[in-house]
Amino acid sequence: MFDFSKGMKIKTSIFTVGLLFFCSSALYAGVGGGVEVRETVDLVELLKFTAVFLLGISAVFGMGLAFAAKKFAVKEDPRVDKVSDVLAHAHCGACGYPGCRQYAEQVVLNPDVKPTLCTPGGAATAEAVAKITGKVMEQTEPKIARVFCQGGCSKSVRRFKYEGIKDCKAAILASGGDKACIYGCLGYGSCARACPFGAITMSEENLPVIDPVACVACGVCVATCPVNVIEIQPMAKEVLVSCHSKDKGAATRKNCQVGCIACGLCVKVCPYNATKVENFLSTIDLDKCKVCGLCLTKCPTNAIVDYIPKRPKAFVTEKCIGCHMCAKVCPVNASSGELKKQHIINQDKCIGCGICASRCPKVAITGTFNYADVLQVYEAKKAAREKARAEKEAAAET
Repeated sequence: MFDFSKGMKIKTSIFTVGLLFFCSSALYAGVGGGVEVRETVDLVELLKFTAVFLLGISAVFGMGLAFAAKKFAVKEDPRVDKVSDVLAHAHCGACGYPGCRQYAEQVVLNPDVKPTLCTPGGAATAEAVAKITGKVMEQTEPKIARVFCQGGCSKSVRRFKYEGIKDCKAAILASGGDKACIYGCLGYGSCARACPFGAITMSEENLPVIDPVACVACGVCVATCPVNVIEIQPMAKEVLVSCHSKDKGAATRKNCQVGCIACGLCVKVCPYNATKVENFLSTIDLDKCKVCGLCLTKCPTNAIVDYIPKRPKAFVTEKCIGCHMCAKVCPVNASSGELKKQHIINQDKCIGCGICASRCPKVAITGTFNYADVLQVYEAKKAAREKARAEKEAAAET
């Protein structure tokens, strides 16, 4: 067999010898000829000529390239650099573009791109982008990643012992994962490793825990999870069914101690008709939900999670007119009192749902988690009534 490397060495040697012969003969060009030429070449003069020639060629081509660059240059909006400077530069892809530079270009050039898409930058970045681009900044509700599974290693069943790479995407290739519930978190921490902000840690139960302060709702963990148990949800909606199982109730109970069994008790007790059961799974309509948490008290498997760490309880103030509305709507009979007299709240019974505060016509019940929102709505209605009254009086005078 022909030795390729040996052949290359021979060819290289021949080429080198030829090149040396050519260069040496160039020094004595014209020797022995019949014409009058110099027997030797002045290397200094030759080098000077070559340098001048190359400089001339370079200058000509350089001027040509400079002219072409100026003639065909694409002018960029200076606002792109300004927007790029104020972005978070996390390159997380939450805005829907490959990088921060691409988003900066689109938010400047495309009128349909909103200035609020850089979630890592928060409200300050959105305001700066809106100011630079001249766009109207819409108020956006803060969001956060939520984990829709509570079936940790002690509360769920495994079909087999997985001994492969500790990665969720690798584990899912092994017959759909080792977990008996195919809808549950596999617990190998792919989301925690993928999070660019370090907002996810793994608990002792091998479940991801989201840090609400560090999470910017970029969606990287959502894209990483192979079983889709992580979703981006509004931060204000803190009562959720933390389960994605669509198995029948008996199968879910067999596979997991904290899974939704579609019993429908949450549907019966919800005062706002926000819950419904479809495909053997209870879900909460976030537009209807008032975060009262009443469904929590009835769920037999604790599949519903309340992200409010400790609910403050209601307290009746001196504004109470004794209308008895709080007693009528209280789901646990914690409110009591006589008509036209100040009522009281039994602190032992109160679950802090805030229903009484939202129904009180005089905003006389404080202490609940939703009191600030209730007061804001009340003040807005009061201002609207006063404005309408003033306009009516002005019209009557004219």
